[in-house]
Amino acid sequence: MKKNLITLSLLAIGISMQAQTATILTHLDGTAKMYISKGTLVYNGGGMEIVSGGSIENHGNFMMVRSNSGDDVYRNLNSSGNPVVGGIAGSFVNKLNEPNEYGEVNENKSTSVPKYTYGQFYIDGFNQDKITGAVDIEFRQNSHGDYQQMGLPFSNKVFSTFNQSTASNPTPAQIALGKTFNENRRSKNEILIWSNDSSVFQKVLQTDATTCTSCAADLIVTPTAYYIFGGLNLNVSTVTRTLSGVPVATYLNGSTSNTAYTIITNAGGSLANFGNNGNGINSYNERYNSYIQDSFNESAGVWTGNFGKNIYQFGNPYMTNLDLSQIANNETNGDGTYLDGIYGVRLEVQGVQYSALSGGGSSSYKYITFGDSSAGYQPAGDVNYAMVRPMGTFAVKMKKDSPTATLDFGKLRRFNYYSRAAATPYTVTAAKNVTNTLKQLGVIGLDANGKEIERTYYVVSPTTVSGHTNAPTVQVTVGGGYSFGTFEEDAINGGYDLSNVSYWLYINEANEANFKGKNIKLVNYNPNIVSFKFEIRENAATIPTGSHALSSGEGFYYKAEGATTASQALQDQVISVQPGNSNGVEYDLYYGLPTGTLNTTDVSKKSRTLVVYNADTNGYFVRFDPNWKKADIQVFDMSGKLVLSKKDVNANKDYNLDLAQDVKISYIVTVVSEKGEKVTSKIIK
Repeated sequence: MKKNLITLSLLAIGISMQAQTATILTHLDGTAKMYISKGTLVYNGGGMEIVSGGSIENHGNFMMVRSNSGDDVYRNLNSSGNPVVGGIAGSFVNKLNEPNEYGEVNENKSTSVPKYTYGQFYIDGFNQDKITGAVDIEFRQNSHGDYQQMGLPFSNKVFSTFNQSTASNPTPAQIALGKTFNENRRSKNEILIWSNDSSVFQKVLQTDATTCTSCAADLIVTPTAYYIFGGLNLNVSTVTRTLSGVPVATYLNGSTSNTAYTIITNAGGSLANFGNNGNGINSYNERYNSYIQDSFNESAGVWTGNFGKNIYQFGNPYMTNLDLSQIANNETNGDGTYLDGIYGVRLEVQGVQYSALSGGGSSSYKYITFGDSSAGYQPAGDVNYAMVRPMGTFAVKMKKDSPTATLDFGKLRRFNYYSRAAATPYTVTAAKNVTNTLKQLGVIGLDANGKEIERTYYVVSPTTVSGHTNAPTVQVTVGGGYSFGTFEEDAINGGYDLSNVSYWLYINEANEANFKGKNIKLVNYNPNIVSFKFEIRENAATIPTGSHALSSGEGFYYKAEGATTASQALQDQVISVQPGNSNGVEYDLYYGLPTGTLNTTDVSKKSRTLVVYNADTNGYFVRFDPNWKKADIQVFDMSGKLVLSKKDVNANKDYNLDLAQDVKISYIVTVVSEKGEKVTSKIIK
């Protein structure tokens, strides 16, 4: 699955649920290990604590939202049960799923499968003083050059903790950025923070933290700050780095937002005197024209008018994506962010170079600009980059004399890897709303003229059941006369459930979480079926023609018998297939791309001999596989007593089982062909 909603209060395995105080909903003991798979959405409606030794490995999406009690906390405890201020590294880790794809951009549309995904952590409603536990984040970025541009999703993290530890066997979090930074400006080893008002990078002290109490008074320090880290001997591309710290909260207190930045009219660069042709000097005796770049305004004139002014640089303060696609749009049901007068956004800085003689700058960026009201203030340009990754950065350019506006980062968070449509009401999972969608693949068997002969369905959701169950949710078995359908799946390994081959299915169900990437067996015995057509629905609505991905980002796949790779099933796609035959032609169906080596070894086809209930007679009969000629039938009651035995039964027609109808008793029916094929079925009255 891609988005399986799990409410933590319902989990029991390896997790001890604590109800002793109002502050904690979920408690993970020191032996508890929780794995959140890629695409899974876990919801925790309250506080959480993790004891030393316990851990959560997050490949998907984790939401922790404050309950109505208001005093919820997120914290780590030591083995004695005491809170650990600053948290315990490794207790909660956001993992990279495809670390080598860090340089790939995810296509910004709902039908595309993202190339680069990662665990995301969303915490909302908590005051910052209620969050003392640690969250680790794995990350990679393209190398930016002499200085790496970063947002920091940590509260009050000391800058020296970005250095590699001197411990003999450092943990990934202690390795941090894999080098040692210093405080020597222009050394490519220092850490700097951008001042939007002064248009300058200011130095930070190693002993200071992301609150930056040592920074100049004119610097408005917020969690949305834009940092650069000296790039000398820094490798954050080919090596996965792990940083640990206390995550940023949405509130400083119950009413004050922690990550809402007010863009005041003409404030960007307001304290900087660029001078004639940018020859003005900043507080570090650096000329502005040695580093100020403004491609938004360059065509209107360098160092004239709005050039270099009203630029605001930001870092992503959260461990979730930020969606910038609608920040120019005054939406009725949107994210609440409306930057009236925005010109555009600058992203994905590349080629950062610095020279003591000529200053610093970047060789390339990506740009998004916004249309006017006639275009609905929609983005243009590099819209694939509108989703800013955790630890990513961007800059906003406002037009001259733009009105004061607020960029509320907390309302831009998004688990999706594509942007929210303007008409879609905002939520962190907007346009993905995957809490309980029913995803369905219909496989329609067509004859040579394209006429439908038979069809079968494979359905998944967060609540449907994998494998044989006594409590199916949507599953329907196929009646007599069908020659096209699926068999019950092995819930653990996929493929045939060898203990339940006496029936097959018209609608087959599996759970999108625990059965993702595993196969069910589709078998065609009908020689008139020479092609398949795929029909894909979500909550009964068809997805667009030619589409594969569902709202979860996953989709259905198929594999022909003998093939070594699985192919995407596309809406309304028609594929040619081998005609069915008496032995059956096998296909594999998947929800989610299978991993590992696909099995190409032929396995014996399962018999289609079924024990069928006849509602007209309130009795049972045996319907034989068309390949069978003769059969032996034995029926036992549950005590093991033989109640019926027939030899050499003609398999060309149904055989009625002569069983007492007025006795409420269960039976075991065993049917054996002349070739020794055996089918066992249970009758429950």
